[in-house]
Amino acid sequence: MTTVFLFAMLFALLVIGVPIAIALGLSATLTILFFGQDSLASLTIKFFQAMQENYTLLAIPFFVLAGNFMTTGGVARRMILFAVACVGHLPGGLAIASVLACMLFAAVSGSSPATVVAIGSIVIAGMVKTGYTRNFAAGTICNAGTLGILIPPSIVMVVYAAATESSVGRLFMAGIIPGLLLGGMLMGAILIAAIYLKLPREPWPGFWPATELVVASARDALWGLLLIMIVLGGIYGGVMTPTEAAAVAAVYAFFAATFIYRDMGPLSGQPLFEPGVRTPARNGYYSVVYGLLLFFVLLVVRYFGAFGFSTYTAAAIGAVGGGVYLVAREGAGAPAAFGKGLPILGLALWQTASRLPVALVHADTRRTLVNSGRVTIMLLFIIADAFLFSHVLTTEQIPQEIARQIAAAGLDWWQFLIVVNVILLIAGNFMEPSSIILILAPILFPIALQLEIDPIHLGVIMVVNMEIGMVTPPVGLNLFVTSGVTGMSVAQVTRAALPWLMILLAFLVIVTYVPIISLWLPNLLFGPS
Repeated sequence: MTTVFLFAMLFALLVIGVPIAIALGLSATLTILFFGQDSLASLTIKFFQAMQENYTLLAIPFFVLAGNFMTTGGVARRMILFAVACVGHLPGGLAIASVLACMLFAAVSGSSPATVVAIGSIVIAGMVKTGYTRNFAAGTICNAGTLGILIPPSIVMVVYAAATESSVGRLFMAGIIPGLLLGGMLMGAILIAAIYLKLPREPWPGFWPATELVVASARDALWGLLLIMIVLGGIYGGVMTPTEAAAVAAVYAFFAATFIYRDMGPLSGQPLFEPGVRTPARNGYYSVVYGLLLFFVLLVVRYFGAFGFSTYTAAAIGAVGGGVYLVAREGAGAPAAFGKGLPILGLALWQTASRLPVALVHADTRRTLVNSGRVTIMLLFIIADAFLFSHVLTTEQIPQEIARQIAAAGLDWWQFLIVVNVILLIAGNFMEPSSIILILAPILFPIALQLEIDPIHLGVIMVVNMEIGMVTPPVGLNLFVTSGVTGMSVAQVTRAALPWLMILLAFLVIVTYVPIISLWLPNLLFGPS
């Protein structure tokens, strides 16, 4: 009776349009009042203890903030130019580059809607201008944007880790190969469609001009791509916990957007150099920057134990690397260029130090903080009420009873995963990913353990199902975001996304029944779970 009342209240509240967070909390509270043995006072204490013990949840606001700084700071545009330089010459090159850009931006944002907004707002209009249909462009970005919750760092993975007490580091590593595989499948499908439909491609400029373009665009996007190394390298190397890595990522993203790219804050519109003009002073400046960057990379490599060189050796290698770059650019004029670059480096450092207090309270920074706060409050409100709902489930022994029923039915692991996928695909049509994870993970997790299914593998399966839910009506977030970006109706976006949805479903089957795709990398780095 208690279980029936709990879920009947939840579904009734959702049907009449009550927000998911309120529906979770209200249904759980009413169930406790009518059927439970706990007082509301004791429940409040348990509620705060549950939130306090989930230290991992602190990563969510920091990852959200880092993603917003990167979105505001123009990193998406630079990643798109890098992706176009790499694959734009292929048939359907701009569409393929859009998927690649989504993969790169997913690795700094952790959010699917943010990826669709950042990449789609720039690329979709460009695709239409170059000869793609609006439906093709919208469908491609809508589905490629789902990579935002699969490729680490993923906010949904952090939520799953908090709900099941799993390792965030293992989950992040488990998402890398599936994310690359799904991106490859989408790009392969675009290539086949482009050949069949004779879609436009960028002209091939020749090997050396193309290589120079790739190098130049990679150099421009370097500071955004470094965020990926900071997060994953810090976690894998044991230097930082996922929460600490998220905090470092937020601080780094602020400095990169404000003082390196200068796309926001007090230095916005005041570049150190005129764009596209390469001078001896600029080459001298970048020789110092690249030398220092190489030095710090070598220190990180040494920390991981890959090489046993000293700090002085790393400094010498960094100096030589910067010198080689400068000689390659300036030849005999390298010493003079180096001398001209040092004052500019001093100017950049002085501007950073003197403008930092202003940057912290600048309108762009405040706007980014407010937007991040709104998203964080929404997510944590859902999570808090989901913990309350989960407490009722645990008190009523609902997961254990379902596990007993499945054991009595004699389901094998592969049959259970079919049931899991069907339940998650249905839920994904009506609920937000974090809510689904927090409601169903505590139920499915103990059953998976009983059937000897790896919890990390189950986590990846749930995330992939959440990806599909992001592009299926009536509440697929990516559909609404793409509609806002393109001006198309949600129904039109749904039809445009449908062909690509078939690829996501095929990918779900592969990930579900080939667990090595998810487990090989975390087992290699951390050992078997």
